[in-house]
Amino acid sequence: MAAAETPVINVAARASLWMRPHRIALILIALVIILASIFLMRWDWLPTYLPLALQGIWRTIWLLVVTSALGIALAIPLGLAQVIGPPILSVPAKVFCTVIRGTPLLLQLWLLYFGLGSLFPQFPWIRESFLWPILRQAWPYAVLSLTISYAGYEGEVMRGAFAGVPKGQLEAARAFGMSRWKMFRRVWLPQAIHRALPTLAGETVLQLKATPLVATITMVDIYAVASRVRQDLFVTYEPLLLLALVYMAITGILVFGFRRLEARIPNRLG
Repeated sequence: MAAAETPVINVAARASLWMRPHRIALILIALVIILASIFLMRWDWLPTYLPLALQGIWRTIWLLVVTSALGIALAIPLGLAQVIGPPILSVPAKVFCTVIRGTPLLLQLWLLYFGLGSLFPQFPWIRESFLWPILRQAWPYAVLSLTISYAGYEGEVMRGAFAGVPKGQLEAARAFGMSRWKMFRRVWLPQAIHRALPTLAGETVLQLKATPLVATITMVDIYAVASRVRQDLFVTYEPLLLLALVYMAITGILVFGFRRLEARIPNRLG
């Protein structure tokens, strides 16, 4: 009898957690917003701009994934160089992280696009090379600026993560006869990434929120689509509301993914 009552008690406990006052208030607010959006706002433009919006969503996600992956790949050696590297490596790494973190991303983006983008056409050997069809577009400069920005912040995060791994674990790995590469791959790097994961999750969400800046260099992402609707039809609130929902959905997926990853990594380390 007690075993049969246990599932009922668990269900009741979960229901009581979900029915807390602040959650009820949030659900009511969400319902009000949804009903107001359906009955009080104008959505007749959506079928016309839907293909462009889907293209913008894909480009936003593509930018986020590519720049975050390249950024963390660059951040790991940047953090490692600051912890154990000789001055010839540690000093440039520190300078890079300091400069990137100390200047606005928009400034970095414009320096690359309007600076390098206007400099390259002055060299005939660049204009005649196979790279010119790529360099004349906006997306390489967007990828480069977002990548170095992410790497600058995450390089400092990885520096703290590498430095925070207990030295006893590294000494134990050496005592087992592990080589430096094997110790780094199997002990030091997994421990550092596990320590850095909560911060990496927050920085990745911030990276998502930074992607609208690429619209300033004529790259069409989801933010640029919302701006085009506003300019073409003088519809303001509806595209911005849809834009907010898209970013919230992507953010929710990111947070869920990082939490699942945090839950799995300790089992691998154990």
